[in-house]
Amino acid sequence: MTEPRTPFRMAGFAAQAMRLYGEANALASQGLAEEAEAAYRRTLAVNPRFAEAHNNLGNVLRALGRAAEAAAEYREALACGLDHPLVHYNLASALKELGEGQGAERSFRRALAMQPDYAEAFNNFANLLREQDRLVDSATAYRRALALRPDWDEAHDNLSGALYLLHEDGRTAEAERFARLWLRDHPDHPVARHIGTAIAGLSTESRASDDYVRQVFDHFAGEFDRKLAELGYRAPALLAEAVAAEAPPPAAALSVLDAGCGTGLCAPFLRAYARTLVGVDLSSGMLEHARARNLYDSLAEAELGAFLAAHPGGFDLIVAADVLCYFGALDAVLALGAAALRPGGRLAFTVERLDPATEPYRVSPHGRYAHAEDYVRATLAAAGLTITRLDRATLRFESGDPVEGLVVTAARA
Repeated sequence: MTEPRTPFRMAGFAAQAMRLYGEANALASQGLAEEAEAAYRRTLAVNPRFAEAHNNLGNVLRALGRAAEAAAEYREALACGLDHPLVHYNLASALKELGEGQGAERSFRRALAMQPDYAEAFNNFANLLREQDRLVDSATAYRRALALRPDWDEAHDNLSGALYLLHEDGRTAEAERFARLWLRDHPDHPVARHIGTAIAGLSTESRASDDYVRQVFDHFAGEFDRKLAELGYRAPALLAEAVAAEAPPPAAALSVLDAGCGTGLCAPFLRAYARTLVGVDLSSGMLEHARARNLYDSLAEAELGAFLAAHPGGFDLIVAADVLCYFGALDAVLALGAAALRPGGRLAFTVERLDPATEPYRVSPHGRYAHAEDYVRATLAAAGLTITRLDRATLRFESGDPVEGLVVTAARA
């Protein structure tokens, strides 16, 4: 016969549930998702209507990649009386992962109706709308997120992506309108200044700012290699072929600079040439991944032009894979590159090719510059560099279309 639950026993159950709940929260905060799951389930075995425990169990289940189970726990939290915007947001996020767009939208809208200043909900709702190709609605929601958190870099990056897609979809007037609003509201943010200006068709600076480059690549460092693989990125392989054709056979005898090294995609082929292999990049996030390859003798976090200026005559070979596409005007950086080479040293790089070449260079809505072939030839000659090889090639694919580029090697006399 079951012993009746007296007020004293009920208080004991409540205290036990709270103790277990505290232990579960501590495990979750340490990133121990599996252990936290077990602790939350022990909590709910004592008190099945502990709404906060259902919600937090949903969080660890999502962290474990079990979105369907997480959604069920969020629904239990709501059924147990925790009608809170955070729970609706969590449920929306789980449903979004499951591809249940209509349910996710309802839950996002419920969270925003309850808490109109919920910037994270606007941002993630905008992500859902962008995935559904509702690009105008998506851009509007990103702007709402940024109105609430003006310095939120992730939302600026997301808005830039939505406007790029809108522009690529041929809806240039709408993209330009949003870009001008973005610039008006956030004139000092580096992504708004660079991408917004490009999409709005306004005059641009002669190169991307350090702040822009640093932010973009810090943000994407963790998924950079995977995304480039999805785009069929070929610049390192193309440069490996070009260097092999022009440089002496690899004998680990050269001083080599991987300029704008990123995550180190060029390091495997450069290591065979290098007595010393140096990498330089603006992004600390990218350098962290490059360091993990254990192929560099040293890595430096610096702006490329400043680094080159500080190392005159320091290198036999400088390689820059998809780095000069963040420079419009090439004269200064190529002159610095030439000065950083030893006599007979070689510079190898890729740029995107501007076609038709009605101007020396042009920034595209995605933020990279394309260059006219004649301009590249002229600036190399002005820097005192002799072209030894110049090929046209597909560097990667963008929205399914090939991005044509130039693969160049040049030598210092």
